[in-house]
Formats: sequence, structure tokens, C-alpha cells
Amino acid sequence: MLSTEHKVILGNSQRMPELADSSVHLMVTSPPYQMIKMWDTLFAKIDPETAGLWQELEAHNREETVTRIYENMHKNLAKVWREAYRTLIDGGIACINIGDATRTINGSFHLFANHSKIIEHCEQVGFTTLPYVLWKKPTTKPKYKGKGAFLGSGFLPPNAYVTLDCEFILIFRKGKLRSFPPHDKRRYDSAFTKKERDEWFSQIWTLAAARQTESQIERRIAAFPEELANRLIRMFSVKGDTVLDPFLGSGTTTAVAMRNERNSVVYEADESLLPLIEKKVSFKPTSCKLSIIKRAT
Repeated sequence: MLSTEHKVILGNSQRMPELADSSVHLMVTSPPYQMIKMWDTLFAKIDPETAGLWQELEAHNREETVTRIYENMHKNLAKVWREAYRTLIDGGIACINIGDATRTINGSFHLFANHSKIIEHCEQVGFTTLPYVLWKKPTTKPKYKGKGAFLGSGFLPPNAYVTLDCEFILIFRKGKLRSFPPHDKRRYDSAFTKKERDEWFSQIWTLAAARQTESQIERRIAAFPEELANRLIRMFSVKGDTVLDPFLGSGTTTAVAMRNERNSVVYEADESLLPLIEKKVSFKPTSCKLSIIKRAT
């Protein structure tokens, strides 16, 4: 088994001074979802302008203020995509799991298409957009009268809304196709089976969401399942590569990178998640070296 190194950096991933240019082969991440209420505080905390706009909305209830809040959230997230682009090698891949949001703010209900905003910002940074995956969660079962996901007027047209039961796994490439020497051993050792290829490279994945067995903190971070990370890491990297996750959460990306003989560098701004991260990677093989770094503020 290959010896691998894993760094957990406790700090904001809007800047990644610990990483050199072109030092990462793959990014796999799931950022906070814009306009999902439980992440409002996080976006307000990292951007005083966004915090002020929420106060302005409460005072004046203008639709244009909602738009400015939404745009600011994505502009702040785009700082991470710029850093990811800088640190990826030419031919490196970025995979971003994101869900759209529906929300009623001051009496106005509408969709916030987070996936399209991320595509827009990533293309501005320089990424090439590749075909994406739709992750359909089988646990989302539409019901009626407040017992499930249906929104609107039940069985009466025309004022019901389509249920959001899919999330997006957006896939981007930096530069041209990645090149390898002829008969590269790491690449052949990393091959997947025909069955895996046929299932993984289809556009719709049906995977159960990660089982939440911990505290309210873990439920709040909405971790993606290990199988999702496993597929992406094996699809878009080879053994010995380095995987980046700018929004680590409970530690899934690091744990899966360890199992698949990849290195990892991951960021998490919320230090209260450290016990969950340490528990997730506690199995680590003896060939894995783990460092936890608290960035000086």
C-alpha cells in the first residue's frame, strides 16, 4: 500500500497559502448551500456586507436586496474556486456537490439556482464545464399536507411546485486533458471495472444520503455519503495523487482518500468539527501520515 500524507487545516479556504500553484490533482467538495437558512449566519460571518444586507432587508423588504444577498454569497464562494483553480494542475478536475434552494423571504417564494451560479463563477475563473451528475436521493419521498416535500396546493392546479429531490455534482477541468507517460503504472493500478464505469459515468446517481448518527452539529453540516466521494476520487484521480476539499465538514473526503491511496489537503473553518473529523479518520492505515494544522489568525 502506498504511503500517503493528509493535512487537515483549520482555517478559511478563501485563501490557501499552504498550497503551491499546480500542486493538487482533484478537488472534491460540498460547500455551504446559498439561501438555505441554516447557513445564513456562516455567510454573514465571513462577509460583513452580507450581514448588513440582511439587516437592510428586515428594515425595508426590497426584492433587490434579496438578489444582492444571493449574489454576495456566491461572490464570496468564488474566492474559493479561484484558489482551487490556482492549486490544481493542468488537466486537474474539480467536483462540486451543490443543491439548489427554494425559500420564501418576506412573502416571496422562488428558486435560487445555486448550481447555475457556481458554473457561471467557475467559468469566469477559467474552468471548463464538463457534463455533470444529478444525485437523486431515494430518501426524499414527496407526501401531502406537511408530511413530506410537496409544496403548494396539493392536488389542485396551478399553484403547486416541483419537488427538489436531486442535487448536482458539477464537474470542471482546468486546462487541457491530463497527460501520462505510456503504460503509467499508477494509472493502470487505479483502473475501475466495466461495471463501475457503466454505473459511475451515467448522469443520474441514486445514493442514500449519509446516515446521521452524531450530534446536531453533524446533521447541520449535511455530509455527503462516502460512496459519492469514493466514486469521484476513483473516477478522476490515480493512486498517489493529492485530493483537495476546501469544505471538509465531518472528514469524509480525507477518510476516502486514505482508503484509496491518495494524499489529501483539506480545510475546515469550524474547529468544533474536529472531534468528528478525528473519529472519521481514526481507522487510518499505518501507511497514512495525518497532520492537523491550526492556522494562525
